[in-house]
Amino acid sequence: AGKIDMSSCCASCGIAEVDDIKLTACDADCKLVRYCSVACQRDHRPLHEAMCKKRVAELRDDLLFRQPEISNFGNCPICSLPLALDASKHVIMSCCSKVICNGCSYANEIRERNAKLRQTCPFCRHYVPATRAKALANEMKRVEVNDPLAIRGLGLRCHVNGYHRSAFEYLAKAAGLGDASAHNHLSQMYWEGKGVEKDEKMAVYHLEEAAIAGHPIARYNLGAIEWNNDSMERAMKHFFIAANLGDDKSVEMLKQGYLEGVLSKEDFAAALRAHQAAVDATKSPHRDAAENARRRNIK
Repeated sequence: AGKIDMSSCCASCGIAEVDDIKLTACDADCKLVRYCSVACQRDHRPLHEAMCKKRVAELRDDLLFRQPEISNFGNCPICSLPLALDASKHVIMSCCSKVICNGCSYANEIRERNAKLRQTCPFCRHYVPATRAKALANEMKRVEVNDPLAIRGLGLRCHVNGYHRSAFEYLAKAAGLGDASAHNHLSQMYWEGKGVEKDEKMAVYHLEEAAIAGHPIARYNLGAIEWNNDSMERAMKHFFIAANLGDDKSVEMLKQGYLEGVLSKEDFAAALRAHQAAVDATKSPHRDAAENARRRNIK
């Protein structure tokens, strides 16, 4: 006799799913059981609750500890190389909200200077606004079309100016649109209780959402939380993922873990190689030229 597929039966009353009976998944999304009614789910909860919580936690960890292919910054839309984690090495254009690496921005600047052209966005070719007021007007246009990066920027300006409730609302909207940095900032607001009631669980939740989306600082902070809680295995996992994205501070924590015997020599060596590969992937001659020009200007 063949095995009965229990997912085709209500976990409480056992009725099978047929044309006129539709089963729905457990509300917690444990992916283990289905029910024919709310009443059946309620009746079955005492038997299912412990298993459900365990499975939901396992599924969350599967997602949380998955290595992102790239950081939340992504690639430069012009040269297609990964953007550096150092925010000073790229620029956000107010006209289109594209994040352009300094190399492409500098190459465009040289081209325009040599041809005596008016300065334009390297990506969309709109003229660069001459004043901060015009730049803000551009950003508000992006906000109106639900651009998550622009909405996050507006939220951060509200936060800096002390309008914490408005900041929270804008950041929550940007996070809902998938902005990892907005999740990271929301975490900080929940920790501090600015614009929202203090809530440690929500702070950690938003850190996790940012980390899942490739935010290295959020990932490092999760590692630090686990380190402080003596959950060394989980801490090392977080630091390893962040190091693979090119995060320097996480490499230092992995070194500490190696010195304390928490991390093996082989795993530490693998982390160092992955970190260096991630850093090298962000380099290019144009980016080096832009950095050299910046240093000359500082001098």
